[in-house]
Amino acid sequence: MAAGPSLRSNPGPGGAVLSAQGDWTAAHACDLERLARAPFAPVGKLTISIESVDRLDTFGVWALERLRRCAAEAGVDAQLAIPQDARADLFAGVEKALSRAPPQVARGDALTKWLERVGLSTQNFSADFTAFLDLVGRLTYCFWQGLRSPSRLRLRSAVHHLDRTGLRATPIIALMCFLIGCILAQQGFFHFQRFGATNYVVDLVTILVLREIGVLLVTIMVAGRSGSAYTAEIGSMKMREEIDALRTMGLDPIEYLILPRILALIVAAPLLTIVGNGAALYGAGVVAATYGDMSPAVYLERLHEAASHIDLEVGLIKAPVMAFVIGVVAALEGMKVQGSAESLGLGATASVVRSIFFVIVLDGVFAVLFAAVGM
Repeated sequence: MAAGPSLRSNPGPGGAVLSAQGDWTAAHACDLERLARAPFAPVGKLTISIESVDRLDTFGVWALERLRRCAAEAGVDAQLAIPQDARADLFAGVEKALSRAPPQVARGDALTKWLERVGLSTQNFSADFTAFLDLVGRLTYCFWQGLRSPSRLRLRSAVHHLDRTGLRATPIIALMCFLIGCILAQQGFFHFQRFGATNYVVDLVTILVLREIGVLLVTIMVAGRSGSAYTAEIGSMKMREEIDALRTMGLDPIEYLILPRILALIVAAPLLTIVGNGAALYGAGVVAATYGDMSPAVYLERLHEAASHIDLEVGLIKAPVMAFVIGVVAALEGMKVQGSAESLGLGATASVVRSIFFVIVLDGVFAVLFAAVGM
């Protein structure tokens, strides 16, 4: 049975000799911590000997060094008697580690730190943009292969996700658009009545809903509802190494997991936009009849005069493009998830934030393009 560590004091020339005995290893860490903090009597010179130590490791060497330092702090001239054998290498390694200076952290000024953050942000943006283009290219290739060989398109999976992202999202999107239509009409009647131009409220609401508000609200809801769900699903699969298992079996995760989800989003977004437009215009009609004293017949007549197929087409053209970007961003964030729940939560949050940002940017780009072509 291994003997525990101990210290024995013996008189020596000009002072005392402190003899370490037993096993000074990490297995006796608690005892070594106690011995390293032992009090010292005032002696002229103290020699710490390890000749009687049975076993020694780096933890024991560090405990002996702490013992010497405690003696020095007590005003005792303490020295370690290191034998010239194999254990000398342990002492040399610990001494080298202790003598190594800690790394100095560069403390730059505020401008330097700001430039560093800008550089890192630019590098991250470049990497994300490259990954975005790479995924778009892979999706295009997989879709083209599916058109050449329809059996490769996982239409059953796409229909399943279409049910989740389209049909099941209809009630909440219809309700939100209905409320937005009510608010727009109420504010229009409230402010236009002082100019005697309440009839133009219908024109305002119709154009806003068909061109901007309807598709924006729908795609933002899709980003928050379906985009975050896609990120969570793909991220969970990556955490459980299911994506690696697909690659091991020779299957492409983009073809089997990502493409059906994005196809479902592209199909669902225009349909949800039509539902949202109808709900918003119906809500505006309810407010027009109850708050604006406008009969349903007059409202429908004004709606028929204000609405045009161009306004509807503008919104429907935006919807699939925005849905495609939402799906790609959600898939990218899901593939970036690491092996922790925190990483999954951060990925889902980043997916929603970035998707909404790109949706708004795309809406501005489309506004400029449609203005340039006269739509």
